[in-house]
Amino acid sequence: MSRLLAINGSYRTDGVIDQAVELIASAASQAGVQTEVIRLRDYPIEFCRNCRQCTQMPGEAPGNCQHQDGMRELIAKIESADVLVLASPTNFSTVTAIFKRFMERLVVYAYWPWGAHVPQFRKRELTKRAVLIASSAAPGPMGRLAFSTLRQLKMTAKTVGAKPVGSVFIGSMSQDDHPTLPDRVQSRLRKLASKLL
Repeated sequence: MSRLLAINGSYRTDGVIDQAVELIASAASQAGVQTEVIRLRDYPIEFCRNCRQCTQMPGEAPGNCQHQDGMRELIAKIESADVLVLASPTNFSTVTAIFKRFMERLVVYAYWPWGAHVPQFRKRELTKRAVLIASSAAPGPMGRLAFSTLRQLKMTAKTVGAKPVGSVFIGSMSQDDHPTLPDRVQSRLRKLASKLL
């Protein structure tokens, strides 16, 4: 059975990112795919200390972080997943701080021995598939061009060995205190879910 892991960097419960992730997770579950959604706002992840101990051992397997927190389990979940959903709203032109904290802890996917000027990706082949979801108060086309949110999500996918098969940028989400996904966005997400699976 295929496994889908969704990593949600939104702060807002039941906001548009939550709705979008749940729509894809529900479609995957109905298709017989084992699904799990990680809400980073509820997940115990410490800040990276930049000690680089996790980057010293060669090989494709992620390094071992010195922190004894939820990231160890999350790395294991990423490794066992076949498909990923990476999602974050846009805050100050990029992913949220909690998604960035998660991204920094993905340094375990780098081989960077002392003396080397630059790190190497451990995952050189992109064997997984990913869908990227972002949102912002700005209109979608402007958000895609002006903000780095999707670029950060794409880099995250590549780091863990996943190739994006599509993305959604949900724009103009500041018009309502409790926004809902527009029908056209729901339709796009369903198409992406079928493409992902």
